[in-house]
Amino acid sequence: MSASINAGARLDRLPISAFHYRIFWLVGAGMFFDGYDLYVASAVLAATIQSKFSTLPQNLQFISLTFLGMTIGSLVTGFVGDKFGRRFTYQVNLLVFGLASLAAAFAQDMPQLIICRFVQGLGLGAEIVVGYSTLTEFVPPGTRGRWLAFMAFLTVCGFPVTVMLGYLIIPIWGWRPLFVIAGIGSLIVWYLRKNLPESPRWLEAQGRAAEAESLLRLIEKETAGGGTLPAPVAATSPPQLGFAAMFRPPILQRLVVGSWLLITINTLIFGFVIFLPQFFLRQGLTITNSLGYTVVFAVASLVGCAIGAALSDAIGRRWSIIGASVATIVLGWFYAHSNAATDPAIVLSVGAALLIAIYIQTAILFGVYTPELFPTEIRLRANGICNTLGRAATVVSPFVVGFLMVNYGLPGVVGLMIGLVAVQIVAVYFWGIEPARRSLEGLDPKGESVAAKTAARVASA
Repeated sequence: MSASINAGARLDRLPISAFHYRIFWLVGAGMFFDGYDLYVASAVLAATIQSKFSTLPQNLQFISLTFLGMTIGSLVTGFVGDKFGRRFTYQVNLLVFGLASLAAAFAQDMPQLIICRFVQGLGLGAEIVVGYSTLTEFVPPGTRGRWLAFMAFLTVCGFPVTVMLGYLIIPIWGWRPLFVIAGIGSLIVWYLRKNLPESPRWLEAQGRAAEAESLLRLIEKETAGGGTLPAPVAATSPPQLGFAAMFRPPILQRLVVGSWLLITINTLIFGFVIFLPQFFLRQGLTITNSLGYTVVFAVASLVGCAIGAALSDAIGRRWSIIGASVATIVLGWFYAHSNAATDPAIVLSVGAALLIAIYIQTAILFGVYTPELFPTEIRLRANGICNTLGRAATVVSPFVVGFLMVNYGLPGVVGLMIGLVAVQIVAVYFWGIEPARRSLEGLDPKGESVAAKTAARVASA
C-alpha cells in the first residue's frame, strides 16, 4: 500500500479545480482574521488610552505580551502540527483564538484585556505557521508561489480593513466591537473548517498509508471530474528526517536563511511600517495628513502582495526576493535623505513605492518561501522555529527603533533596515534554494536528484 501512495506526485499533477479553491478559502479565511487581529491593536490601544481605560505603560505591556504570545505560539505549533497533523492544529488554534477574542471584548479592565491578548497572541503566532504550510502541501508546484502569495494578500487585507472599521466603529460604539468581529468571524471559520482535509503528504510521512490512499482517491475523483488524470511521476522513497536533521547541513543552512528572512521582514513591518504615523508627525506633518498617508500606504501594501504573487512564479522566489530587497535599499535611502517633511509628493510617491517593495517580500517570505525550504515531516517544526525567531525580533525592534529615532532620526531607522536587508540578499544569493515550479519532494535534501525529472513532468503537464 505505501509504495502506491506517492502523495506528492499525485497531488502535483492534479488540474486546478474547485477542490483547490475550497482549500484556499478555508485556510485563507482564518489567515484574514489573523491579519485583522494583528493590525487592530493600534486602533484599539488608541481608543483605550483616550477613554482612560488604559495607561501608556499598560499599552506597552499589551504589545509586549502580544508578541510574546505569538513567539510561543509559533514554536509550539510547529511541534504540535508535525505530531498531530495540520487539520487538528488548525482547528484547535482557531477555537482558542476565537474564544479569546470574544473574551477580550468583555474585559472589565486593562489587566484582563492584556491576559486575553496574550492568549490571542498564541493563536496569531500559530496561524501563520500552520496556514501557509498547509496550503503549501496541497497546491501544484507550477503555480504554488501565486497561491501562497495571494494567501499573504488576504492576510495583509487586515491592514486596510482595520483602518476602515476603526474609523467607522470606534467613534460610535467604542473598541469592543472590533474584538467581537474577530471572535465571531474566527468561530465561523472554525466551524466551516470541519471540511478541511488532512494533508496526504503528512499522512504518508507518518506511515498512515491507508488513510493517505483513501483521501487521495477522493481528491483525485473530485478533481478529475469524470475525466482521466495524467500519470504521476514515479514514486520515490521520501526521506525520513527527525528533529536533529534541522541542525545538520543542508537543512541547517535553510534554517538559518529562513530565520534571518523572517527576522528581517518582521523588523521592517513592526519596526518601520507600524511606526509610519509617528515618523510623519516627527517630520512635521499634521495628524490628518498622517492618517491619510497611512491609508494610502495600506493600499500600497496590497499592491506589493499582488506583485509578489505574480513575480514568485514568473521569475522565481530567489530573484524576486533579491530584486525587492535591492529596491528597498535604494528607496529607503532616498526616502530617509530626501526633504520629505516639506514635500508631500515625496512622502506619498517614494513612501508608497518603498511599501510596495517591502510587501513584495512580505508575501513571498511569509507565505511562499519559508515553508518550501523544509521537508514534510519537519516542515511545521522548522517553519515554527523560523517564525519564533522572527517574532522574537518584534519584541526588541520597537525599542531599537525608538532609540534610533530619538538619537539619529529617520536616517538611523532606515539605516537599520538597509543593514538587515543587505544581509538578507547575501543569505538568499549564496544559501537560498529556488523552489519555483519544483515538487516539494524534489526540494528534500535526499530528493534533489529527482528535481529535474519532476520539474520536466510538471512543465509538460
